[in-house]
Amino acid sequence: MDKKALIDKLFQLGKERGLEDMEVSYRNGTSFSLSIFKSELDDYSLSESDVLSFRGIYNGKMGYSYTEKVDETSIELLINGAIENAKIISSEDEVEIFAGSKEYKEVNSYNPSLDNVSELEKIEFAKKAEEIAYSLDKRVSTVQSCNYVDESSESIICNTKGLNLHKKSNLTLSYIGVVVKDGDDIKSKYSFVCGRDFSKFDAEKLAKEAVEEALSMLGAKSIKSGNYPIIVRNDTMVDLLQAFTGIFSAESVQKDLSLLKGKLNEQIASTKLTLVDDPFMEGGLASRSYDFEGAACTFKNVIENGVLKTYLYNLKTAKKANVETTGNSLGGSGIGPSNFYIKNGDKSLDEIVSTIDKGLLITNLDGLHAGLNTISGDFSLSASGYEIENGKIKRPVEQITVAGNFFNMIKNIEEIGNDLKFGLPGSSYIGCPSIKFKSLAVSGE
Repeated sequence: MDKKALIDKLFQLGKERGLEDMEVSYRNGTSFSLSIFKSELDDYSLSESDVLSFRGIYNGKMGYSYTEKVDETSIELLINGAIENAKIISSEDEVEIFAGSKEYKEVNSYNPSLDNVSELEKIEFAKKAEEIAYSLDKRVSTVQSCNYVDESSESIICNTKGLNLHKKSNLTLSYIGVVVKDGDDIKSKYSFVCGRDFSKFDAEKLAKEAVEEALSMLGAKSIKSGNYPIIVRNDTMVDLLQAFTGIFSAESVQKDLSLLKGKLNEQIASTKLTLVDDPFMEGGLASRSYDFEGAACTFKNVIENGVLKTYLYNLKTAKKANVETTGNSLGGSGIGPSNFYIKNGDKSLDEIVSTIDKGLLITNLDGLHAGLNTISGDFSLSASGYEIENGKIKRPVEQITVAGNFFNMIKNIEEIGNDLKFGLPGSSYIGCPSIKFKSLAVSGE
């Protein structure tokens, strides 16, 4: 039985059993991964997943069920599961199935040429990256990981109110982790490349980025404690922004878990800062026409020239706030951005470094899950990077702790670089340029 016939039958039998409006979310995904170790294929896997989530309204309550066995034999289990689940719901919240948005912008998140990349080409790419890493410097002691991964998926959202949406997407990524050694001094770094165009993947660039970064940290020492002007490099700024993404969720705001509550249309950051959620970004690895509830996504400046313009809403939080959803549901009660990035400034990283007489360039932050409080904005994180003196990089720095407050930081931005870079993709794809902050507390020697 094909998927359409199965879903039609599910809706028909569900109605006969007393379910009112019903909805199906279906996803089929395939994943391929391999790893290379010392020029040999170390691991290789190909997997496929099939998941159908079902929900329906029974006696005014929303019941949920799902199955990973997507065939006709699961229909009764799905219906029974949703009904039984609805019976135990105690919430008095009004529930409804979404009929759909007025229009949906077409978004292409699938590149068919990826399907034509052979497994041999993928293996050879990873082997080449590992080989180059070893050849770049005799101090490269180990390539501890060298992996290639690609994923593709097809999804459907449809319901008894006429909503019927379909999407295909794919992406690929490769990453390498290297260890360098000079006497007793050992450093490790990794780099990655991701996208939907294999022809743009450069094994030499991938390897060099990891090796050169690791080598540059050899000889790192601490620095005297004090308050310093700080540049947070683009890739590390991505990690920091990602940790605080939840503060923009309308759910966090409505539950008093975000200090941005009541701050709409107020200046909350430097006028230099514009933060964008762009679900339609060309090449964006979280680009999408609609969110996980089937609501049309929207482009928005979340922060515009330092002014908070909107929160991120799903259907439930939008209804509570009496506004339109922004199309930011991540499924369940989750809310999050799509392609989420700070807009570029006009200076290169070198130009920003040249503005500092004595300070730090931070290139790594550890403890992002344990060392920060997303409600207060306070953080205290282990860090490493480079000391800046007289406008130039002087030496590598480690064994320091950087402390501050995120909400104060974004008010004290002095420069934003023109080197926008995105992190690893997930349900969101987060990007930042390098940013100079007026001052942060550093604990070291």
